[in-house]
Amino acid sequence: MNVLTFYIVREVVKGSLVAVILLLTLFNLFSFSDELKDLGQGGYNLQTILWFLTLTSPRVFYELVPSSALLGSLFVVGAMANNREIIAMRGAGLSVAWIIRIIMLAGLVLVVVAVLVGEFVAPPCERAAQLLKTTALHDGVVMRSQYGMWLREGNSFINVRKILDDGSLADLRIYDVGEDKHLQRVTQAERAQFLGDKQWRLEGVKHSEIAPQQIFAGAQEQQAWRSGIDSDLLKVAVVNSDNLSLYDLFMYIDFLKQNNQKSQSYELAFWSRLINPFVTFVMLMVSAPFVIGIGRGVSTGARIMMGIVIGMTFNIFDRIAGHVGLVYDMNPMLMAMLPSTLVFCCALYAVKRGS
Repeated sequence: MNVLTFYIVREVVKGSLVAVILLLTLFNLFSFSDELKDLGQGGYNLQTILWFLTLTSPRVFYELVPSSALLGSLFVVGAMANNREIIAMRGAGLSVAWIIRIIMLAGLVLVVVAVLVGEFVAPPCERAAQLLKTTALHDGVVMRSQYGMWLREGNSFINVRKILDDGSLADLRIYDVGEDKHLQRVTQAERAQFLGDKQWRLEGVKHSEIAPQQIFAGAQEQQAWRSGIDSDLLKVAVVNSDNLSLYDLFMYIDFLKQNNQKSQSYELAFWSRLINPFVTFVMLMVSAPFVIGIGRGVSTGARIMMGIVIGMTFNIFDRIAGHVGLVYDMNPMLMAMLPSTLVFCCALYAVKRGS
């Protein structure tokens, strides 16, 4: 049985990896076509586009593993069913539950690989990809640190500590440097509101003029500020769930709650990320009814088509459930678990009925 177990696990893993490579290649081709519209803008050249796609590939790989597991299982185990290998296994005394358990063991291998990539490789690569593209497009000097976002505009260095939900900036500092590289002026604002046409309104302003012999300090309730900071450039500073590991997401959610800020979208991302490995097992369970005991006369192509339709329907349902949960302020954990649980139960019922 160990030989048979290794054979099934190896074939399912191999089929799934082939499927994820094909899907990743297809996805990157579409992404490459989409990125070409920005070619030549700023320093965004062909080499930068290829680097950007390379850096985003780990995140895409992580997201494609459940779908690839479904396709790989349908290809491999479906071929076994058509070649009467499944019938031979059952004739040798192996139960349907045993066969499904071995398929799930193959899913465990895929899950381990996906988690390692999704938690340790994808987040830093995604941050680097966003930074690479944004700085290339805008020819700006951008740096992220524990003190927020740093940008350079001419002789001004701008430090953005917070970006609020409405797109305004909070805890903003502007350092103006003279031609002699000496600091001349420091402006600190509690809030900055974008008015359009490169115009900003600073609120709660404190400024300091630095002369060779003394410093002049002052304060204003409001002050106009003209800046060409692009909203796309500021997106790099926004905490994106794709850029964070599970632990970082958990800590950021705790930070938002302590500061009485909205955290529902990040909670949904956290629970979705936590449940995502189990989605691979759900997809493998979905494939089981199409290759074990159901429709033995159905061709592999028909089985794959049915499985793809179910997989696509699941993805759509999963996204809708997440957005509905955010709109109606439902429990993020419940909305993240609901689609997978329903599909798993339906697949389990189909397997029991067909066996």
